[in-house]
Amino acid sequence: MTVSKNINNPVGQGGGQRKRQSRAERQNNGPHRNLDRQGAADLKAELLRKMREKAVAAEDAGQTGDTAAQS
Repeated sequence: MTVSKNINNPVGQGGGQRKRQSRAERQNNGPHRNLDRQGAADLKAELLRKMREKAVAAEDAGQTGDTAAQS
């Protein structure tokens, strides 16, 4: 059987049973990847927000402790 070197010309696949893939999709950069990237950005933003809240809380606790120690 002939082996095709072009993914969009699948020899022996019974008349093109595969979906034609764009160059971006073949490089795993299709429209689904944008959703993955958006989800990752949302998770990162949530993590940063939590870290900032903890840092502010720790800073506030440190300031209260400093004023009590100075008295």
